[in-house]
Amino acid sequence: MCVHNAGRSQMAAALLERHGAGRVRVRSAGSEPADRLNPAVVEAMAEIGIDIAGERPKILQADAVRASDVVITMGCGDACPVFPGIRYEDWDLEDPAGKPLEEVRRIRDEIDGRVRRLAEELFRQAESTDRSEASGSGRTLK
Repeated sequence: MCVHNAGRSQMAAALLERHGAGRVRVRSAGSEPADRLNPAVVEAMAEIGIDIAGERPKILQADAVRASDVVITMGCGDACPVFPGIRYEDWDLEDPAGKPLEEVRRIRDEIDGRVRRLAEELFRQAESTDRSEASGSGRTLK
């Protein structure tokens, strides 16, 4: 989640879709959605083979947050609803709005690194949970 859902959160969602390879459900939204995606963001993502040109900024829905296991915020501050039992991380990332393509690439690459680390962590947790359930411990992780 971010404010305009036109840059950072769109890149993060697309990258997690790629790295998640169908193992995660990704939602992206903003507290004050823009009219369209940042064209430099669309171009930077196309450079790495991810087409987000058909995406549109979406309004943040509390129900979508409530249904999530992990919520990543990127500068939406108090506009992002907080619910007990959900893991929240705030990623302090530069907003690509108004930035030249070279800077958007750097932001994209920083997001990519964070998304990869998050995906690896989530997959390790899921595998650990699967092993615990298979051994009959009955313990589950969220």
